[in-house]
Amino acid sequence: MGALKNQLKSDLVVAMKARDEQARSTIRMAIAAIMNAEVSGPAHELSDEEELRILAREVRTREDSARTYADAGRAELAEKESAEAALLSRYLPARLSEDEVTAMVAEEIRAVCGDEAPTMRSMGAIVRAVNARAAGRAEGRAVAAAVKRAITG
Repeated sequence: MGALKNQLKSDLVVAMKARDEQARSTIRMAIAAIMNAEVSGPAHELSDEEELRILAREVRTREDSARTYADAGRAELAEKESAEAALLSRYLPARLSEDEVTAMVAEEIRAVCGDEAPTMRSMGAIVRAVNARAAGRAEGRAVAAAVKRAITG
């Protein structure tokens, strides 16, 4: 069992003892998402990286839902989704700043392209390299945008 799943289970017990309904339900949903991933396809125990990816997806889903509810004028539901995203974000590694992502992109451009100027053809290789180094600490679309800015000037 992954370290994240163990941490979620122990925090679930704490939330249940504290009678914190929001934390209890949010943590239960996160554990359920991890368990569903374990049994989907060929059943296997997830690695720590896979668990982090699932939790990051859950956070992103809740952030998207909060924006959608806020745009629709449903402030109470937007608040609930934002609170759930914030609670789950505690389990994720710290996000990279935009400057850190930009610096990482510059390093990978030098590694992939060498002395040649980067082209749009090399964008995929650069994005993959940066995503591998970022390891869930930066969103893929933010990385892709930073690479595109660096390539196009």
